[in-house]
Amino acid sequence: MILEVKDLHVKIDGKDVVNGINLKVGGGEVHVIMGHNGSGKTTLAKTIMGYPKLKVSSGDILVDGKSILDLKTDQRAKLGLFLGFQNPVEVEGVGFINFLHSAKEATGTVNTKELMADIRSSAVSLKMVDNLIGRSLNQGFSGGEKKKAEVLQMGVLKPKIAILDEPDSGLDIDAVKVVAENINAFAKRYNIGLVIITHYSRILNYMEPQFVHVMANGKIVAEGGNELIAKLEKEGYESFTK
Repeated sequence: MILEVKDLHVKIDGKDVVNGINLKVGGGEVHVIMGHNGSGKTTLAKTIMGYPKLKVSSGDILVDGKSILDLKTDQRAKLGLFLGFQNPVEVEGVGFINFLHSAKEATGTVNTKELMADIRSSAVSLKMVDNLIGRSLNQGFSGGEKKKAEVLQMGVLKPKIAILDEPDSGLDIDAVKVVAENINAFAKRYNIGLVIITHYSRILNYMEPQFVHVMANGKIVAEGGNELIAKLEKEGYESFTK
Protein backbone atom coordinates (compact mmCIF):
# COMPACT_ATOMS: atom_id res chain seq x y z
CA MET A 1 0.00 0.00 0.00
CA ILE A 2 1.18 3.53 -0.78
CA LEU A 3 -0.23 6.59 0.95
CA GLU A 4 0.46 9.83 -0.90
CA VAL A 5 -0.32 13.37 0.19
CA LYS A 6 -0.08 15.80 -2.73
CA ASP A 7 0.17 19.58 -2.28
CA LEU A 8 -2.35 19.42 0.56
CA HIS A 9 -3.91 22.62 1.90
CA VAL A 10 -6.25 22.47 4.90
CA LYS A 11 -8.34 25.14 6.62
CA ILE A 12 -9.87 25.33 10.10
CA ASP A 13 -12.53 28.02 10.56
CA GLY A 14 -11.28 29.68 7.38
CA LYS A 15 -7.66 29.76 8.58
CA ASP A 16 -4.89 27.97 6.67
CA VAL A 17 -3.31 25.33 8.92
CA VAL A 18 -1.67 22.98 6.41
CA ASN A 19 0.00 24.75 3.52
CA GLY A 20 1.11 22.53 0.66
CA ILE A 21 2.26 19.27 2.25
CA ASN A 22 3.73 16.51 0.08
CA LEU A 23 4.36 13.11 1.65
CA LYS A 24 4.63 9.56 0.33
CA VAL A 25 4.63 6.50 2.61
CA GLY A 26 4.97 2.87 1.55
CA GLY A 27 4.70 -0.43 3.38
CA GLY A 28 7.57 -1.11 5.76
CA GLU A 29 8.84 2.48 5.69
CA VAL A 30 9.37 4.49 8.87
CA HIS A 31 8.72 8.23 8.57
CA VAL A 32 9.06 10.75 11.38
CA ILE A 33 7.35 14.14 11.43
CA MET A 34 8.73 16.57 13.97
CA GLY A 35 7.80 20.16 14.72
CA HIS A 36 6.90 22.64 17.42
CA ASN A 37 3.41 23.00 18.90
CA GLY A 38 0.96 24.37 16.35
CA SER A 39 3.04 23.45 13.33
CA GLY A 40 0.20 21.43 11.79
CA LYS A 41 1.33 17.87 12.55
CA THR A 42 -1.87 16.69 14.24
CA THR A 43 -4.04 18.50 11.71
CA LEU A 44 -2.25 16.63 8.92
CA ALA A 45 -2.83 13.29 10.67
CA LYS A 46 -6.52 13.99 11.27
CA THR A 47 -7.02 15.16 7.70
CA ILE A 48 -5.55 11.94 6.33
CA MET A 49 -8.10 10.02 8.41
CA GLY A 50 -11.01 12.23 7.29
CA TYR A 51 -11.77 14.28 10.41
CA PRO A 52 -15.03 16.01 9.37
CA LYS A 53 -14.28 19.44 10.86
CA LEU A 54 -11.23 19.88 8.65
CA LYS A 55 -11.69 21.24 5.13
CA VAL A 56 -9.27 20.35 2.35
CA SER A 57 -9.13 23.52 0.26
CA SER A 58 -6.82 22.05 -2.39
CA GLY A 59 -4.53 19.12 -3.05
CA ASP A 60 -5.27 15.44 -2.64
CA ILE A 61 -4.76 12.33 -0.51
CA LEU A 62 -4.25 9.10 -2.44
CA VAL A 63 -4.13 5.43 -1.52
CA ASP A 64 -2.55 3.30 -4.22
CA GLY A 65 -3.12 6.11 -6.70
CA LYS A 66 -6.82 6.68 -5.92
CA SER A 67 -8.17 9.75 -4.12
CA ILE A 68 -9.77 9.11 -0.73
CA LEU A 69 -11.04 12.65 -0.13
CA ASP A 70 -14.65 11.57 -0.60
CA LEU A 71 -14.33 8.61 1.79
CA LYS A 72 -15.51 8.76 5.40
CA THR A 73 -13.20 7.87 8.27
CA ASP A 74 -14.46 4.29 8.62
CA GLN A 75 -14.00 3.70 4.91
CA ARG A 76 -10.43 4.94 5.11
CA ALA A 77 -9.81 2.62 8.05
CA LYS A 78 -11.14 -0.33 6.05
CA LEU A 79 -8.58 0.46 3.34
CA GLY A 80 -5.86 -0.07 5.95
CA LEU A 81 -5.23 3.37 7.46
CA PHE A 82 -4.85 3.69 11.24
CA LEU A 83 -4.46 6.70 13.52
CA GLY A 84 -3.12 6.50 17.07
CA PHE A 85 -4.53 9.60 18.74
CA GLN A 86 -2.55 12.31 20.49
CA ASN A 87 -5.12 12.37 23.30
CA PRO A 88 -7.17 9.13 23.30
CA VAL A 89 -10.59 9.64 24.84
CA GLU A 90 -12.32 7.45 27.41
CA VAL A 91 -15.43 5.71 26.07
CA GLU A 92 -17.59 4.57 28.97
CA GLY A 93 -19.72 1.51 28.33
CA VAL A 94 -17.74 0.29 25.31
CA GLY A 95 -15.60 -2.64 26.38
CA PHE A 96 -12.01 -2.60 25.13
CA ILE A 97 -12.26 -6.19 23.88
CA ASN A 98 -15.69 -5.62 22.32
CA PHE A 99 -14.34 -2.55 20.56
CA LEU A 100 -11.46 -4.53 19.05
CA HIS A 101 -13.79 -7.39 18.07
CA SER A 102 -16.12 -4.96 16.27
CA ALA A 103 -13.21 -3.24 14.54
CA LYS A 104 -11.81 -6.57 13.30
CA GLU A 105 -15.26 -7.70 12.22
CA ALA A 106 -15.75 -4.51 10.20
CA THR A 107 -12.72 -5.36 8.07
CA GLY A 108 -13.73 -9.00 7.43
CA THR A 109 -14.24 -12.24 9.27
CA VAL A 110 -12.93 -12.56 12.80
CA ASN A 111 -11.90 -15.62 14.78
CA THR A 112 -12.70 -14.77 18.39
CA LYS A 113 -10.29 -17.31 19.86
CA GLU A 114 -7.40 -16.06 17.72
CA LEU A 115 -8.32 -12.44 18.46
CA MET A 116 -8.27 -13.00 22.21
CA ALA A 117 -4.91 -14.75 21.99
CA ASP A 118 -3.59 -11.83 19.93
CA ILE A 119 -4.88 -9.27 22.45
CA ARG A 120 -3.44 -11.12 25.42
CA SER A 121 -0.01 -11.68 23.87
CA SER A 122 0.17 -8.03 22.80
CA ALA A 123 -0.84 -6.86 26.29
CA VAL A 124 1.90 -9.00 27.83
CA SER A 125 4.47 -7.69 25.36
CA LEU A 126 3.45 -4.11 26.18
CA LYS A 127 3.56 -4.84 29.94
CA MET A 128 -0.03 -3.70 30.42
CA VAL A 129 -1.77 -4.35 33.74
CA ASP A 130 -3.93 -7.49 33.47
CA ASN A 131 -7.29 -5.91 34.19
CA LEU A 132 -6.96 -3.04 31.69
CA ILE A 133 -8.22 -4.95 28.68
CA GLY A 134 -11.30 -5.96 30.66
CA ARG A 135 -12.38 -2.33 31.19
CA SER A 136 -14.27 0.10 29.00
CA LEU A 137 -12.12 1.65 26.30
CA ASN A 138 -9.44 3.79 27.99
CA GLN A 139 -11.61 4.29 31.09
CA GLY A 140 -9.42 4.91 34.12
CA PHE A 141 -6.27 4.48 32.05
CA SER A 142 -3.28 6.69 32.79
CA GLY A 143 -1.82 8.71 29.93
CA GLY A 144 0.86 6.08 29.39
CA GLU A 145 -1.64 3.22 29.52
CA LYS A 146 -3.74 4.93 26.85
CA LYS A 147 -0.70 5.11 24.60
CA LYS A 148 0.04 1.43 25.14
CA ALA A 149 -3.60 0.66 24.32
CA GLU A 150 -3.26 2.54 21.03
CA VAL A 151 -0.21 0.50 20.09
CA LEU A 152 -2.01 -2.70 21.09
CA GLN A 153 -4.85 -1.73 18.74
CA MET A 154 -2.36 -1.24 15.93
CA GLY A 155 -0.85 -4.65 16.54
CA VAL A 156 -4.23 -6.39 16.65
CA LEU A 157 -5.84 -4.56 13.71
CA LYS A 158 -2.71 -4.86 11.52
CA PRO A 159 -3.20 -1.78 9.32
CA LYS A 160 -1.19 -1.14 6.18
CA ILE A 161 -0.25 2.43 7.15
CA ALA A 162 -0.22 3.57 10.80
CA ILE A 163 0.02 7.20 11.87
CA LEU A 164 0.98 7.48 15.53
CA ASP A 165 0.53 10.96 17.00
CA GLU A 166 2.96 11.44 19.90
CA PRO A 167 3.09 7.77 20.95
CA ASP A 168 5.67 8.69 23.60
CA SER A 169 3.63 11.29 25.50
CA GLY A 170 2.77 10.33 29.06
CA LEU A 171 5.30 7.50 29.12
CA ASP A 172 8.08 7.07 31.63
CA ILE A 173 11.60 6.15 30.51
CA ASP A 174 11.07 2.40 30.69
CA ALA A 175 7.68 2.54 28.99
CA VAL A 176 9.07 4.55 26.05
CA LYS A 177 11.43 1.68 25.28
CA VAL A 178 8.68 -0.94 25.61
CA VAL A 179 6.31 0.98 23.34
CA ALA A 180 9.01 1.66 20.74
CA GLU A 181 10.07 -1.99 20.66
CA ASN A 182 6.48 -3.11 20.14
CA ILE A 183 5.85 -0.55 17.41
CA ASN A 184 8.98 -1.82 15.66
CA ALA A 185 7.98 -5.46 16.07
CA PHE A 186 4.42 -4.98 14.78
CA ALA A 187 5.59 -2.88 11.84
CA LYS A 188 8.21 -5.41 10.74
CA ARG A 189 5.96 -8.43 11.28
CA TYR A 190 3.09 -7.03 9.20
CA ASN A 191 5.05 -4.71 6.84
CA ILE A 192 3.23 -1.64 8.20
CA GLY A 193 4.24 1.78 6.91
CA LEU A 194 4.75 4.07 9.91
CA VAL A 195 4.37 7.80 10.37
CA ILE A 196 5.59 8.78 13.85
CA ILE A 197 4.64 12.30 14.96
CA THR A 198 6.67 13.58 17.90
CA HIS A 199 8.23 16.65 19.52
CA TYR A 200 11.15 14.82 21.05
CA SER A 201 13.79 12.35 19.93
CA ARG A 202 13.63 10.04 22.96
CA ILE A 203 11.39 7.41 21.32
CA LEU A 204 13.48 7.62 18.15
CA ASN A 205 16.49 6.34 20.10
CA TYR A 206 14.81 2.93 19.96
CA MET A 207 13.65 3.13 16.34
CA GLU A 208 15.27 3.31 12.90
CA PRO A 209 13.53 6.09 10.95
CA GLN A 210 14.40 6.17 7.27
CA PHE A 211 12.78 9.52 6.54
CA VAL A 212 12.61 12.59 8.78
CA HIS A 213 10.36 15.55 7.98
CA VAL A 214 10.36 18.83 9.93
CA MET A 215 7.16 20.88 9.94
CA ALA A 216 6.74 24.58 10.64
CA ASN A 217 3.79 26.86 9.90
CA GLY A 218 1.90 24.10 8.16
CA LYS A 219 4.71 23.22 5.77
CA ILE A 220 7.49 20.66 5.57
CA VAL A 221 10.55 22.87 5.80
CA ALA A 222 13.27 20.21 5.89
CA GLU A 223 13.64 16.55 4.97
CA GLY A 224 16.43 14.07 5.44
CA GLY A 225 17.58 11.34 7.78
CA ASN A 226 18.88 11.02 11.31
CA GLU A 227 21.12 14.04 10.83
CA LEU A 228 18.00 16.24 11.09
CA ILE A 229 17.13 14.71 14.46
CA ALA A 230 20.65 15.48 15.69
CA LYS A 231 20.37 19.06 14.43
CA LEU A 232 17.02 19.54 16.17
CA GLU A 233 18.45 18.24 19.43
CA LYS A 234 21.33 20.70 19.17
CA GLU A 235 19.66 23.79 17.72
CA GLY A 236 15.91 23.38 18.35
CA TYR A 237 13.12 24.19 15.94
CA GLU A 238 14.02 27.86 15.66
CA SER A 239 16.84 27.04 13.24
CA PHE A 240 14.23 25.74 10.77
CA THR A 241 11.87 28.71 11.02
CA LYS A 242 14.26 31.59 10.39
